[in-house]
Amino acid sequence: MRHFPIFLKVQNKRILVTGAGECAIAKLRLLLKTEADVVVFATDVDAQVESWAKAGLLEITRRKVQMADFYNVVMVYAAEDDEKLDGVTAAKAKMANVLFNIVDNLQESEFITPALVDRDPVTIAIGTEGTAPILARKIKVQIEESLPNELGLLAKLAEYFRPKASRLPKGITRRKFWSRYFYDLGPAALREGGKESVSRTLNKLFDEAQNQTDAVGKVFLVGSGPGDPDLLTRKALKVLHEADVVIYDRLVSPQILELARREAELVQTGKQGFGPSWKQEDINALMVEHAKQGAQIVRLKSGDPTVFARLDEEMDALDEAGICFEIIPGITTASAAAASLNVSLTKHKRNSAFQIMTAQDIKGFAEQDWRKLANDGSVAAVYMGFKSAHLLSGRLLMHGADANAPVTIMENVSRVNQKTIVTTIGELSNIADQVGRDGPVILMLGLEPRQVAKAVEKNKEQFIRAGVL
Repeated sequence: MRHFPIFLKVQNKRILVTGAGECAIAKLRLLLKTEADVVVFATDVDAQVESWAKAGLLEITRRKVQMADFYNVVMVYAAEDDEKLDGVTAAKAKMANVLFNIVDNLQESEFITPALVDRDPVTIAIGTEGTAPILARKIKVQIEESLPNELGLLAKLAEYFRPKASRLPKGITRRKFWSRYFYDLGPAALREGGKESVSRTLNKLFDEAQNQTDAVGKVFLVGSGPGDPDLLTRKALKVLHEADVVIYDRLVSPQILELARREAELVQTGKQGFGPSWKQEDINALMVEHAKQGAQIVRLKSGDPTVFARLDEEMDALDEAGICFEIIPGITTASAAAASLNVSLTKHKRNSAFQIMTAQDIKGFAEQDWRKLANDGSVAAVYMGFKSAHLLSGRLLMHGADANAPVTIMENVSRVNQKTIVTTIGELSNIADQVGRDGPVILMLGLEPRQVAKAVEKNKEQFIRAGVL
């Protein structure tokens, strides 16, 4: 980031604007929403600015700005729409150690003004480093449409109640109190009975929270999907926003971890084949320990937690400790891989069954029904199969698989750095030796990208004559 977003206190401070024409008016409309003392220096004043001054909203000084005018000024807008005059104002502000903005001059300004969504005291600032104001405005419209107009009033009423609410225990108790107010009971009370109804609701919620006995926390066993944040379910996103602790696997993408609450404790408990790993019993103990302290925990797993994620062991440990849990499914990598290849996992007259399998289990290489897998038209997704590619291709060929049957190696499925390599069962061992990897890999047996499959089908006779098929 070239610009760090902050909210600057301007209450009872002076904001200085040079210029009172069209260039200045747009900025003044925003500044007049603040509790700052807005002072305009200009000799030629627009009628709109004159009307604001007559209403007591700002002060006009009809001369050029001087060094003495910068006392108690928190920031300056140079808005005379004249490069030379604005440069003089900026130079004076710099000498006075006051932040300045030259309107429509990103390079020379010390700060920029974001697009704002105003639900005072709730304010959302949207910035694009000055590179795409049209995009910022589009995002602003989308956010405006999603936020109810009464949100600001709810926040103001909450402000008066905050000293009393601070008597509640920190952490999950206090957060649940405010969550119930803002997301559920508060809006309903405001619609039904106005401010008095909201006040009664706050006191009722406070009494319920204060009388609540210390509760054991809850564990959410969540699938993060293959890695693309857009493929995360809404329910998974909701619990991530509310979690006190996020215990995540090594394969969970950084972009998804960014969606967790900033105050949440993040603990990586990654497992790595043939490398150092957390023991499963230590992960179980960690979940139980935090839950007994009343925390809300997200156990975040790549893909879907019901697919090769040792879910049963974790559920058994939570059951034994009396910890409540909930499973939130995610898009498994096999589905995302097929979507990326533009193919289906099952197809009429090709395969009526589809197998999800692993090449590695806790005992090492996982044996399968190789004769069934070797049948023409079989389709399977092989998780954790990259390091076992030699054994995998060998077993298939031993049981009669066609050496020319397609295999697609996919790394970082759905992510911006996805890699796709199309090969065959016969060549799988050689290809695996040549490919380095830095992310999760899945092997799609019997599948290849749609455009490749169509090209092979179109030229099938030629390939047969050439001995390829």
